[in-house]
Amino acid sequence: MKNLKPMNIFFLLLMPVLAYGLYVIAVLTFGTLNDYQPEEKIDIAGENETDKLASDSAILSLMTWNIGYGGLGAQSDFFLDGGMMVRPSKDISEAYKAGILNTIAAHEEVDFLLLQEVDVRSKRSYFVNQFLSIGEVLPNFTRAHALNFNVKFVPKPFLSFAPIGKVQSGLATYSRFNVSTNTRYQFPGSYGWPTKAFHLDRCFLESRVSLPNGRELIIINSHNSAYDGGKLKPQEMEYLKAHLLAEYAKGNYVVVGADWNQCPPNFDYDSFSKGNSEDYYQDNIEESFMPEGWQWAYDGTVATNRKLNKTYKEGTTFTTLIDFFLLSPNLSLLEVEGVSLNFKYSDHQPVKIKIQLQ
Repeated sequence: MKNLKPMNIFFLLLMPVLAYGLYVIAVLTFGTLNDYQPEEKIDIAGENETDKLASDSAILSLMTWNIGYGGLGAQSDFFLDGGMMVRPSKDISEAYKAGILNTIAAHEEVDFLLLQEVDVRSKRSYFVNQFLSIGEVLPNFTRAHALNFNVKFVPKPFLSFAPIGKVQSGLATYSRFNVSTNTRYQFPGSYGWPTKAFHLDRCFLESRVSLPNGRELIIINSHNSAYDGGKLKPQEMEYLKAHLLAEYAKGNYVVVGADWNQCPPNFDYDSFSKGNSEDYYQDNIEESFMPEGWQWAYDGTVATNRKLNKTYKEGTTFTTLIDFFLLSPNLSLLEVEGVSLNFKYSDHQPVKIKIQLQ
């Protein structure tokens, strides 16, 4: 170094800065050029043919579960929530996947299974097609998948040597009864550039089941925004509300199962944490959001979501309830049950309901 001129030393020191700058420009350019921009309404091809729903007064069971792409079980934390992990080891990922499949098999009596964060080809889940793997557990169900996270390269964490990378993930609905149409509806609102090029494109997946009386059972699988600073969820909720009311006005039966990323109306989300909220804030859906007669179905005794700043520790980790159902007035709620798994396989827990068409 002693024989180098000051100008040469300056350029040697500047090279890493220039290289990093070129990397940032390349990533932003690549992400922008490959930004997934779905249309508002997309027909989704279903797979498998099953029997038609034969009764206008059937008793039906449904389960909703955000499976956390098989990467967010009890042994995991997550960097976006204050943890360190980007993805678990392959052995842990496979153990989570096995637990998810076994749990679904143990509840195969349900008529409709609504799942969120189901990967089809993602680095974070070692490129396992979880949608098809779950379909193998439920061979007599129709199935449909709607992408809501479709990014060829997610650079976060930005200075990491092992970023998230490629993600293809979304909503998956499995039905014991024949579905006439499956449709992906894009929610309004988006992040500004460049975040939008690397973020989720939130949507809901609608599955329509024909009934003998000429009406339809509308099953909606949704996953509302997180990390949005309260800017996107209000737009999503108003868009969803208009859709639900329009379908109910036609005389149809409507069920929404979702990871709402907010609590039910008037629910005390701090009740699970016993004051150990770690300054974590959770929105509640407004009590007046839906007209009288619509029902929020949840089990207030079982938490459905836990914070990912650390690995899970029962009694210490902050937990809340953001996964539940919404039912139209022409449906009777017979049972609702939160399924406690101690967050072993996902940062969410399943919720089951039993309903009857009136």
